[in-house]
Amino acid sequence: MSYSTVSVDQASFRNSFAEELRGDTAGDLGPRQVPGYHFSHVAPTPVHDPHLLAWSDELADFLGLTRPTERGPAVEALAGNLVTPSMQPVAARYGGHQFGSWAGQLGDGRAISLGELMALDGTSWEVQLKGAGPTPYSRRADGRAVLRSSVREFLCSEAMYHLGVPTTRALSLVGTGDEVVRDMFYSGNPLPEPGAIVARVAPSFVRFGSFQLLTATGEIDNLRELADHVIRHHYPELGAPSPEVYLSWFAEICRRTAVMVAHWQTVGFVHGVMNTDNMSILGLTIDYGPYGWLEPYDPDWTPNTTDFGQRRYAFGQQPRVALWNLMMLAQALVPLVGSADDLTPALNSYAGTFTKTYRTLLFRKLGLTPQPTDLELLSALPDALTVAEADMTLFFRGLSYVAPMLLENSAAEEQAVQDLLEAATYTAPGSPAHEPLQQWLGQYLTRLRQETATPAAIREQMLQANPKYVLRNYLAQQAIEAAETGDLSLLNTLQHVLRTPYDEHPEHEALAAKRPEWASTKPGSATLSCSS
Repeated sequence: MSYSTVSVDQASFRNSFAEELRGDTAGDLGPRQVPGYHFSHVAPTPVHDPHLLAWSDELADFLGLTRPTERGPAVEALAGNLVTPSMQPVAARYGGHQFGSWAGQLGDGRAISLGELMALDGTSWEVQLKGAGPTPYSRRADGRAVLRSSVREFLCSEAMYHLGVPTTRALSLVGTGDEVVRDMFYSGNPLPEPGAIVARVAPSFVRFGSFQLLTATGEIDNLRELADHVIRHHYPELGAPSPEVYLSWFAEICRRTAVMVAHWQTVGFVHGVMNTDNMSILGLTIDYGPYGWLEPYDPDWTPNTTDFGQRRYAFGQQPRVALWNLMMLAQALVPLVGSADDLTPALNSYAGTFTKTYRTLLFRKLGLTPQPTDLELLSALPDALTVAEADMTLFFRGLSYVAPMLLENSAAEEQAVQDLLEAATYTAPGSPAHEPLQQWLGQYLTRLRQETATPAAIREQMLQANPKYVLRNYLAQQAIEAAETGDLSLLNTLQHVLRTPYDEHPEHEALAAKRPEWASTKPGSATLSCSS
């Protein structure tokens, strides 16, 4: 079946969020408190020279949109220069806990939603411009985004989707022709950088903090209206809003959040800033800032320089931080259900859902049919990976070939294991640090030989569960530096390869390489800040 597509400037936007909830119409874009409202009506601030840098064909096809030319009305709309009659631009009001402390009103300080588009399957998707200018929630900022952070968000949103991780999406990356001044590491050295705008897409951008702020300010009617809106539009299968449905809804939020974080833990993704205002009410990965990938495996690693003191959002902390965030959301929802005790069963279910999902995904990565006796094997793996400083992506991808091969030729086991460890770890060949992982591999191969599937079938399963390509920070930084000079070739190549991260792409083998030594300390390639 063929479908016609339309240019985004000709698309018909719906506006359920803006039309069903309470909006501030003051029109003042200066920073201020906005009590009593869910959002503010705003106008994007035009930019000097909007031009298309990148475009997601798959997402555009799903939304029924035509790929734009480099410049023109569609790109003007994607930059905020053109607001069409069906758009109702708004900036959402919300609060949140940042690094564990209540921050009060936050809100969309540099994000402006244009409205909602209906996809080919009949679902509704909100289109939001990130970097489109100031809003009442910008505080002391300018509402803009730099090219480096925009490239990172565009590429990672789509990369995570193709990895199978629940996530928001990215439709376009537009250069603005303007410079934005930023102090990348808050070092007192602000510099001008090229500006950009990402059009990001999700069924909803409502966050945990959207509910927290309303409860904190005693806006219980607004709290109920927002909950009812989210349930009607995004959880309709639960039924008409009621105290019982609110409980079912919260349980589903807990479930989705647990599933999302389990996916993070099994691909080695570190979000970097899991504040409650960065937690999606739909269980999607949202707000790609100082993220990173494990290279080497280290539960205590965070890419976020702002978090180096606490390491609150380190890789190994993500599952329990998500639960803490859910507890904060539960407190905000108490006025809807009458008692905090009623929300406890859903919170209690989180750990079980996370563990079940994590183990299911890990069994797939290992090519194993789950057995109760396997739990000791699974639980011993993280420590062995940590001691060996294993590159998580390279280790599991290499194992996908080595393990099935050894089922057919066990005589080569010692050499094959040594080759795998040398290729997939950052410690020296023959290092004592390899011994725990070498011992674990021996136990794993003994267990794998009990499987009844053919080696070929096991290999295929493992290759579909263990990506060869992830958006390593140093690759993103190289793409950024090239794009800043006008060279989009690496950005385009990364986008192409990351669409099919489980495929081999032999012509792009270099993009699957171990992190080079220089990247372990280079800003942007190893560490980032919340400004990144």
